[in-house]
Amino acid sequence: MLLTVAVTAGAQEYLTLDTCRARALRANRSLKQSEMKVAEADALEKAALCEMFPRVTANGGYMWMEKSVNLLSGEQKERLNHLGDNISSDIGQALHNELDNVPLVGSSLADAIGNALSGSNLNADINSIGQNLVQSMETDTRNLGGGLITVTQPVYLGGKLVAAHRTAALLHSLAGVELTKKQQETVVAVDEAYWQVVSVKHKSEVAAQYAALLDTLEHNVGLLVEAEMATQGDLAKVRVKRNEAQMSLTKATNGLMLAKMLLAERCGMPLDVDLDVDVDLDVDVDLDVNVDVEMEGVLAKRPEMQMLRISDSIAREGVRIAASTLKPNVAVSGGYLVTNPNVFDGFKNEWGGTWVAGVVVNVPIVHPAGIYSVKAAKAKRREVACQMEEAEEMIALQVKKLGCEVELAYKHVAQAESDLEMAESNLRLADESFKAGMCSSSDLMAAQTAWMQAKSEVVDARIEVEMGRVYLKQAMGCQP
Repeated sequence: MLLTVAVTAGAQEYLTLDTCRARALRANRSLKQSEMKVAEADALEKAALCEMFPRVTANGGYMWMEKSVNLLSGEQKERLNHLGDNISSDIGQALHNELDNVPLVGSSLADAIGNALSGSNLNADINSIGQNLVQSMETDTRNLGGGLITVTQPVYLGGKLVAAHRTAALLHSLAGVELTKKQQETVVAVDEAYWQVVSVKHKSEVAAQYAALLDTLEHNVGLLVEAEMATQGDLAKVRVKRNEAQMSLTKATNGLMLAKMLLAERCGMPLDVDLDVDVDLDVDVDLDVNVDVEMEGVLAKRPEMQMLRISDSIAREGVRIAASTLKPNVAVSGGYLVTNPNVFDGFKNEWGGTWVAGVVVNVPIVHPAGIYSVKAAKAKRREVACQMEEAEEMIALQVKKLGCEVELAYKHVAQAESDLEMAESNLRLADESFKAGMCSSSDLMAAQTAWMQAKSEVVDARIEVEMGRVYLKQAMGCQP
């Protein structure tokens, strides 16, 4: 059982192209950041929508003062505290002014009335009234507290809120398109690494076959030398070629290890994982692909064009936002105000409140900065329009170029396969001639080298077709 577990743990993992793509999409950190940007844009869109709804706020505060607020001055307090005496004095003075002109009894009568008033309790009673009035107007405002709950509803802000919400929605869409674009780039990157592994693996196999042929040739030439049917020079040439083949095989093996490490890194796997790909280039590669494209559909699918169209819409909303600074703003608000002392009931040391409501209208009259902001926003939109025109031309050129490259890659495959058939036939004839003693070892080595180069050329051509298809689909805005 332990042996079974050990073998299972060390088993080589075979990966398909779809498996590599799925793992790369799950493991790519850049994609995770783009997903977070999409979530951020979604939250900002909802926040912009909430700006249109009423906003409820609560404010409270406390303040201590060394002195209380006095509604009366010191002179006024003094007069009110002696209100009865002051009135009596004023009445006596007025009686003298009026009765002193009466002969004989006028002055005496005024004095008698004044003495009567002074001797009565009327002055004290009026003094008490004034003192009570002073006391009632004393306030204890050394400790002030207050609170306000306000509901504010924007009515019209020049179209700013609607434009801001549209801009946030467009930014959300832009983040989604950027995520799609990065997903395509991730798939293309992992495809490059995958087909590089396939290419290096097949070239390693070709190098191993070529080295095996040279090993056999070295053995055969050695036998011929022993039979004195070949020279040591012939054997030396074969050994030199064999050493070159072994060096090429070593380089191919090292290259395959590095290519597998790159594929593992892009798939989010450990670099030392034992992986392999199982692709038969002679069977699994479909070379029948239509490269005819319709540019209108391509421009509609390309993420770059989608992003530019969204940027144009954002620039249009930017013009509206800039123009809103030149338009009136209207907002209504209402709430409930509480204070302590109660200012609504004689400054009593208790809480008291009242409902409040209001309308705020802001009309800009002279606003040069807003005018130039509108001009800048319009210039920005024209800039995006120029970028769209340039992008359309570049995309059309890119698609045509890649289409031509794919067609040439098909022709390259056909030519390489034809050359391989000729090289295989030549190798077979050279091998038969060598065995029959009708050609030299150098001729056979030349045929083997030509076969190895033709085989490698077929691998390169087929990988070129696969990557050409990937690049063309990416240029067409399709998922590779």
